[in-house]
Amino acid sequence: MQLPEAFEEHLVHRVMQRVDVELDLRLREAIATVVQEQTRSMVPRLREEVESVVRHAVYEAVAQELEAPR
Repeated sequence: MQLPEAFEEHLVHRVMQRVDVELDLRLREAIATVVQEQTRSMVPRLREEVESVVRHAVYEAVAQELEAPR
């Protein structure tokens, strides 16, 4: 059975629209999952870095305060 060319083009267009929507949704979900996993794995290292920076800043501020003339 041969489909009319216009109908076939319309059908292909509609199928591609549905595939595009489905791919967009699934890719967004996959990317969100990967980003969440990567963020979770980064949190301990980021916490260590922030702690180090804060500790150093406090140390420097206390040292400067103790060296300042009164």
